[in-house]
Amino acid sequence: MSPLTSYRHLLDLAGPAYVAVAFLGRLPLSMSQLGTLLLVSTATDSYGTGGLAAGALAVSNAAGSPIAGAVADRVGQRPVVLVQSLAGAVAMVALVLLTLGGQPGPVLVAASVVTGFVLPQVGPLARVRWRPMTESAGQHQRRLMNAAFSYEGAADEASFVIGPALVGVVAVIASPAGAMITAASLLAVFGSGFALHESARLTGGASRAVSKARLVTGVFVTLLAAQLLIGVLFGATQTGTTALAEKAGEPGLAGLIHALLGVGSVIAGLATVILPERIGHERRVLGSAVALVAFSWPLLLVDSLTGLVAVVLLLGFGVAPYMIGVFSLGERAVPQSRVGTAMTLLAGATGIGYAVGSSVAGRLVDVDGYTAAFGVTVAATILGLLLAAIGQRAWQRTASAPEPVAAVA
Repeated sequence: MSPLTSYRHLLDLAGPAYVAVAFLGRLPLSMSQLGTLLLVSTATDSYGTGGLAAGALAVSNAAGSPIAGAVADRVGQRPVVLVQSLAGAVAMVALVLLTLGGQPGPVLVAASVVTGFVLPQVGPLARVRWRPMTESAGQHQRRLMNAAFSYEGAADEASFVIGPALVGVVAVIASPAGAMITAASLLAVFGSGFALHESARLTGGASRAVSKARLVTGVFVTLLAAQLLIGVLFGATQTGTTALAEKAGEPGLAGLIHALLGVGSVIAGLATVILPERIGHERRVLGSAVALVAFSWPLLLVDSLTGLVAVVLLLGFGVAPYMIGVFSLGERAVPQSRVGTAMTLLAGATGIGYAVGSSVAGRLVDVDGYTAAFGVTVAATILGLLLAAIGQRAWQRTASAPEPVAAVA
């Protein structure tokens, strides 16, 4: 089965409507952090307050998503995602109204916490649906699952390019409040569409005993650590990029330059489907980790935006293959009744890593400039490589385990 055939088969199985709502439904989350930062910082005239609100939203989402994932494993995604989509849209609108109403910083941070907690993680939950949807493919299921996770990795990266860009465009044309209202509208429409899609009936329904099957194993903990490190890479790289852009007198270019990380990642993510099946996911993660180390160290040498553009674009080519391998291993490392929880935990670890990376890098920028921030990026890739090397044997056993049987509700 060729790569193009694999993607075409996935489209036939899921239908264009599913692909559309599953992609558009994840945009509001990618818009929320930057949207909150711009909204609160503009209204309070304090980037510190805006950054605190945005960070609180991200950390709260990382904490709340696994809870929603666990409930979805038990009762199915439809009621969970529908409630989250509507509640998340209301919470975003409430945050806008509170901000425009001149409420103090602590109130806005608290509202951001609530908003982040209820926003759905559509991307991780979409991954859960592919195994039951491809069950009819028989001997081709493994190939289709590889293609599905390649697509999902690329879709996530694309959403984190398009989402912030959409926030920027709407903020310029209208206002930061308009950007958040746009995100709320997308969530209410397409998040609900994702929840109500017929594929949602293929999820959940595990018995209480099965839904409590062991999730936290040594293998899964190493995968959580791997995702945390990629989150550190995101946070540190964005911080260093912002610092260099400000030093160059072009702060407005920081977001566009960081978006190039996603461009390279989307291309590489879609291309991973051409890899032969004999190259297991554990080896793909190791190879991607090597690439990340090789592509990241030139960040320590850049001293201009031109050089940074080239390096960030190249670095992106290692990101999606790494994440696709980790999520694929995660899907195999846990009982099928706990996949929703596992996927949201991995996504949450990425968010926590982002917060850690941006925080540490931000402190280092104040002391030693943007190169120190990029040093955090390089350190994260080195630790990721060491983790991938150490985990090869255990990850290989996970990757070569018999294909799990999807339980249909």
